[in-house]
Amino acid sequence: MSATVAPSPTAVAPDVSHAARFRTVPIPAELAARARAEGRSPQYGHPAHRERARGYGPCRLCLDTFDVGEEDRLLFTYDPFAGLDSYPSPGPIFVHADGCEPFDAPLGFPEPLRHLPLVLEAYGAGRWPVARERVEEGDVEGAAARLFALPAVLYVHVRNHEAGCYVARLERVTPDE
Repeated sequence: MSATVAPSPTAVAPDVSHAARFRTVPIPAELAARARAEGRSPQYGHPAHRERARGYGPCRLCLDTFDVGEEDRLLFTYDPFAGLDSYPSPGPIFVHADGCEPFDAPLGFPEPLRHLPLVLEAYGAGRWPVARERVEEGDVEGAAARLFALPAVLYVHVRNHEAGCYVARLERVTPDE
């Protein structure tokens, strides 16, 4: 499926001559630690909610799915644009309530998330939405390559296309990184 490009003076035809290299960025570990310790959203102060996992999630820190009925998860409010844009866009996210290790692979996408219903949303300067593409058959790399081939794209948000929830951010990796 090809990318759907939003009208924008900065959106131009994609340059697909270079394969996209990207890293997947979870939420900051310090935010998850504060939410667990304080029982509140570190960004907003809203109460966090602890519950037994009733769905797969995923955890926005380790970027793995929850064992439904087995693990506890913590729900709190998070703004994925914090530090990128001044306009807030808070929404709910889950992390493992009892802690986990942050996803920290230098390149690529976490395998446990490939089977989830995902959509990639590409953003340019000023948080301008540039394009959106659903991931088909787990081909995150193909979708990311098409989006990062658009010169206006600075970063990409991964979202669950059924619930609309933020999952992670993809960042372009330059050849010298």
